[in-house]
Amino acid sequence: MNTTSKIIAAAAFSLFAAAGAQAEAYHGVHAPVSANSRADVRAQAVVAARSENPYAEGISSRVAPVLTASTDRGSVRSEAVAAAHSANPYAEGYGQGVSRVMGGIDRATVRAQAHATARGAQLPL
Repeated sequence: MNTTSKIIAAAAFSLFAAAGAQAEAYHGVHAPVSANSRADVRAQAVVAARSENPYAEGISSRVAPVLTASTDRGSVRSEAVAAAHSANPYAEGYGQGVSRVMGGIDRATVRAQAHATARGAQLPL
């Protein structure tokens, strides 16, 4: 029984392998079908390359014009620096700037704990 089941399994496996090993037939390169000669196609290509893009849409169909600024570069830069140094206009609630921690925490202690944690030491809980 054991030998018979192995033979049946091998036959089934070889049948599947033979069915899966078939590939598509290669028909070669298809001949181009065109009523135009090479010279006609070349002339049409030159005309198409020099004409506008018929598939372009609106503003993206041409090169964008050079934009002119309404203000000079120095005034924009000074406004940006002033805005960067001011309070955050998009923050909500109290303490829009940097919050200060009021407490008896020593900076050296926090730094030592951070250094110990970075090195893999366990913190006392």
